[in-house]
Amino acid sequence: MGNIGITRVSSKGQIVIPQDMRGNLNEGDKLLIIQKKGSLILKRATDLDETFKEDLEFARRTEQAIKRIESGKFIKVDSENLFEEISKW
Repeated sequence: MGNIGITRVSSKGQIVIPQDMRGNLNEGDKLLIIQKKGSLILKRATDLDETFKEDLEFARRTEQAIKRIESGKFIKVDSENLFEEISKW
């Protein structure tokens, strides 16, 4: 098992990564945070391969589309006008 540390969440939602766990992290580095079943997983964003970045972007855009659909912000298009509508994008 790896290192285990304890930190607190500030009133602004910020956390401090314990010094002995920062390794080669630098100020301004981006971290990916994954929430799964009550756990939070941190991973340096620069360590991600290009395929994973594309998958994350697809997931983000899909989630946005679902939210738009659920809020009624969509248009209905029949199969005859589909390509015509797509060409407007």
